[in-house]
Amino acid sequence: MSKVGKKLILIPEGVQVETKADVLSVKGPRGEIERKFPVRLLSITVQDGMASVKPISKSEKALVVWGTTRSHLANMVVGVTDGWKKSLELVGVGYRAEVSGKDLILTVGFSHPVKISCPEGISFKVEKSIVSVEGIDKEIVGQVADKIRSVRPPEPYKGKGIKYVDEIVRRKAGKAAKTQGA
Repeated sequence: MSKVGKKLILIPEGVQVETKADVLSVKGPRGEIERKFPVRLLSITVQDGMASVKPISKSEKALVVWGTTRSHLANMVVGVTDGWKKSLELVGVGYRAEVSGKDLILTVGFSHPVKISCPEGISFKVEKSIVSVEGIDKEIVGQVADKIRSVRPPEPYKGKGIKYVDEIVRRKAGKAAKTQGA
C-alpha cells in the first residue's frame, strides 16, 4: 500500500485543478501545467481545497502509479504557486557564465563557449559564479540543470567544473600523495 499516495494535497487559493479525459491541468499565479495520467487506473478528486488520488482497482499497475501520480500533482501545485529553482556553481579559474537573450553562454575551459538554449517556461539568472535555473515544471528544471552540469562535471582531483550548490564533490589524492606513502 502506498504511503505517499494516501496523503492529501493542500490546494492554495488561486490554484485550480481540473481533469479532462486523461489530462490533469493545474492553473495558478505563475502559469499552467498539463500532464497525462492513467485515467483507467486512478481517480483524482478535489474537495474543500484538498486533492486526493485513489486507485480505481487493486491491480498491480494501479498501485505502482498511485504514489507517483500523487507526487506529480503535488509538484505541479508547488510549481504554479512558488516555482522550482536549481542553483549551480562554476568552480575553476576563468570559468564564467552569462545570459544572452534567452540563452546561457558558458566559458568553462574549452576552446569555444558553450551555448545552452532556454526551453519554454524556464529562465536563467547568473550572479558571479552561481547559475540559477527557474521554472514551474520540476521535471524540466531538473533536466536543464543536469544539461548545464554535464557540460563540465566536477572532477575529483581539483574539484573544477560545474556542480550543484549543495553537492559535495569527493576529492581524491593525486599522484604525489600516493608516492609519499610507499
